[in-house]
Amino acid sequence: MIALERRPTPSRVWAWASPLVAVALTLVAGGVMFAALGTDPLEAMRTIFWDPLFGEFAFYFRGQLLVKAGPLILIAVGLALGFRAGIWNIGAEGQYIVGALCGAAAGLAFYPAETRLIFPLMVVCGALGGFLWAMIPALLRIRFGTNEILVSLMLVYVAENLLASAAVSWLRNPDAVGFPGSRNLSRWDAASNPELIAGTGAHWGVVAALIAVVFAHILLTRHLMGFHIKLTGAAPRAAAFAGVRPARLVVFCLGLAGALAGMAGLFEVTGPAGQISIDFASGYGFTAIIVAFLGRLNPVGILLAGLLMALTYVGGDAAATNLGLPSAAISAFQGMLLFFLLAVDVLTNFRLRVKRREPRVPQPAPEAAE
Repeated sequence: MIALERRPTPSRVWAWASPLVAVALTLVAGGVMFAALGTDPLEAMRTIFWDPLFGEFAFYFRGQLLVKAGPLILIAVGLALGFRAGIWNIGAEGQYIVGALCGAAAGLAFYPAETRLIFPLMVVCGALGGFLWAMIPALLRIRFGTNEILVSLMLVYVAENLLASAAVSWLRNPDAVGFPGSRNLSRWDAASNPELIAGTGAHWGVVAALIAVVFAHILLTRHLMGFHIKLTGAAPRAAAFAGVRPARLVVFCLGLAGALAGMAGLFEVTGPAGQISIDFASGYGFTAIIVAFLGRLNPVGILLAGLLMALTYVGGDAAATNLGLPSAAISAFQGMLLFFLLAVDVLTNFRLRVKRREPRVPQPAPEAAE
């Protein structure tokens, strides 16, 4: 009989080995799935992981890597700080959408003015929008003890309805005659988020993601708030005795995560996406959860995990185009990574033990009552 036995202390080896094992298991399971869909597994893996880096059109794909990785890293850094403290923000997708809406609305209010102050104002409004949207689950948890997982997740659907409303009514381009959507912000110099270095895909969102990684690393290693975050996640009772104020921590972690997600939405709507549209929601907020855990909730690890996940996005698009794989298969492939990561993570705190079943000793039949 195989049983799980709790380790005296978490295994540091498995803590760092589990992402590698999870990636290996994902490749195996993904290969089986691709084979079941009638695609050569080796060809699919080559198209997803090799061609974007070393293939014929690698120069183009490498530029797309940073475009995809930027918002994932920016959102995941904010989520990781909360996850470390046991504050589970699952609604980053909604904060991403609301940040984009607030930032775009602030910029379009000045259309067609040409001034360098418009884009910074949009960034601030995008961050503020995401922050305020994250404050809803934060304040409800502090005041009424609600579960921030459910509240933040349900607010994603509210944000999606706000997005649809904005695209067809209050932010719709009045000069448009085609599909609903806002003006194209990427074509308006005052509000555009252009590529900073030609051919790299790096825009201001990528710069913000790198700054967020450095900031989070310093916060966790050099600041008292970082110590409180780690202590609360590891030993909540000890944190209470150490003077950690739970309400303040909830506001800080959820607020920061919401602000970073809102900024990611703003950088996306002014750059790669270009406009508010019905299908603007890209799932980055949910994928960032995978990135956060794959990076072990460590800022540097998140940077590497974000690049890996961006590679699956870029390579997945290439596989869908060249091999005819459905986009749902690529999404399932990404989901497998989180599934196996959570499964293998069990070995960090538990070890497998093989125990022999004890033979059952037959019990004597009770004597018949006289």
